[in-house]
Amino acid sequence: MRDRLSVAGSTVGGMTQQGVRWTVDQVLALAPDEASRKAASTLGTAGPWSGTGRSGEGTVWGLCKGSGGSPYRTAVDLADPSGPAYTCSCPSHKVPCKHALGLLLLWAGDDGAVPPGRAPDWAVQWTAGRRRRPAGGRAARAAGSGSRSADPRAARRRAERRAERITAGATELEQRLADLLRGGLAAAEQAGYGLWEETAARMVDAQAPGLASRVRELGAVPASGPGWPVRLLEECALLHLLAQGWLGRERLPEDLAATVRSRVGLPASADGPPVRDHWLVLAQYDTADARLTTRRIWLYGTGSGRTALLLSYGAAGRAPELALPVGLALDAEVSAYPGAGQLRAALGERFAPPAPTRARPPGVTTARAVARYGEALRADPWLESVPVTLEEVVPVPDGESWQLADAGGDCALPLAPAARTRPGLWRLVSLSGGAPVTVFGECGHRGFTPLAAWPRNEKAGKGEDAGDTEGDNAADPQGEMVTLC
Repeated sequence: MRDRLSVAGSTVGGMTQQGVRWTVDQVLALAPDEASRKAASTLGTAGPWSGTGRSGEGTVWGLCKGSGGSPYRTAVDLADPSGPAYTCSCPSHKVPCKHALGLLLLWAGDDGAVPPGRAPDWAVQWTAGRRRRPAGGRAARAAGSGSRSADPRAARRRAERRAERITAGATELEQRLADLLRGGLAAAEQAGYGLWEETAARMVDAQAPGLASRVRELGAVPASGPGWPVRLLEECALLHLLAQGWLGRERLPEDLAATVRSRVGLPASADGPPVRDHWLVLAQYDTADARLTTRRIWLYGTGSGRTALLLSYGAAGRAPELALPVGLALDAEVSAYPGAGQLRAALGERFAPPAPTRARPPGVTTARAVARYGEALRADPWLESVPVTLEEVVPVPDGESWQLADAGGDCALPLAPAARTRPGLWRLVSLSGGAPVTVFGECGHRGFTPLAAWPRNEKAGKGEDAGDTEGDNAADPQGEMVTLC
C-alpha cells in the first residue's frame, strides 16, 4: 500500500466541527485529469463500496471493489491544513486516484453513505503514521535546498548573458515585424503557420519564451475569419510594444519594467509581503496546449478586499498539482509577484482547513467593468482580462450570442466567444431564470467570461423580513455560489 500525499491540495478538516461537506464540483476539482473525473464519477455511488466511515478526527475510509479478488483499501485524511492526504492499495500512480475521488464523491453526495464510526486498524495506522511526521518537514527541506544557492557572481553573469540573448532576439523580432508590414499583411496568409513557428523558434533560442508564445499565437490569426488583418495588426502592435519595452527597459518605471520582464518570460519570485486573510476560492480552471497545462485559481480576500491569481503548471496532458476547494475560504498567506497591475500571487502557509464564508466580492455595473479593464491596461498593455464581479445582471440572448445586461440600466456586456460554448453558460441561464444574479468572471477585449455566480435571494429582493437575521438565508442574501467553469 503506497502513501500518497498532496501537499498542494485542499482539505475539509473542519467537517466534523462545523458540519462542512464538499460539493461534487469541489471534489472533482482535485482530479488530476479528465479521465480521473469520469472514472471517479462512476465510483461515487454506494454500489462498489463497503465498510465506509468517517471519524471525528477528519478521516474518511472505505473498501472499493476492484478487478481483483480483494477490495482496494482507500482512505483520505482531511484534517491537515496543508492539504488532504490519500492512500489506496490500487496500483494507480495518480494523486488522488479514482478510488479516493470516488470515496469523497460518495461522502459529498450522501452523508449517510459514509456514517461516523471507528476507523479500521489499517486506516488508524496510516493516519497516525503520517501525523507523527514533523510539521513543516517538507517546507524545511525545500528551504534547505533553496539556501544552497549558486555563487551570486556566477548567477549575475548568467543573467547578463541571458539579457544579451533576449536583446538580440527582440532586435531580430523587430526586423521581422518591419519586413512583414513592408511586404503587406497578405503575405502572412500566404506564408502560413510556418512563418510564425520559425520566428518563435528563434525567440526560444534567445531564451525569451514569452515572446515565443505571443509569436505562435499570431500564426492562428490569418485563419480566424473575417477581419483577421485588423486583428493581426493589433497583435503585431502589441508584440512590437513588448519588444520596444524590453529594449528600453532601463528607462521604464520599475513596476512597468518588472511587467515587461515577466511578459518576455524571465522568471520572478513572489517577493511581496505575505498577506494573511480568509481567501474565498472563486474559480479554478485549466487551459492546455501541446506543451503545458496551466491552472488558474482566483482568490478573493474577504478581509482585505484584494483579488489574487494563483498559477500552477503541469506537463502536457497532466493536470497541475495545486487544487483548491471552490466556494470555501482558506485562512492563508499569499505573496504578490512584482509588476505593475499584476494580480498573480503565490500561496504561502495555510493556518486552518477551508471553511464556508458569507463574504462575497463587491459587484459593479457592466459599464464600470469595462472601465476597470481600460484602467488596468495603462499599467499592463498586454493584459488579456481583469477579474470583475457583476452585480444585478441578467443573461439575455443577443442574436446568435449572449450578453449580460444590467437589470436596472440599459448597458450590457457581451460574453466572450469561448464562454458561449461552455456548459457553464446554461448553468448561469438556469440559475437566473430571467432574474438578476451576481456573476464573477474575467472581463477583457473579447468580452466577459463568467466563472461563478450567486442567485438573488428572493426574501432580500422583495424586502420581506428585512430585519430578520436568523437563519442562513437571511444572513446570506446572495445564496450559495455556483461554479460555471
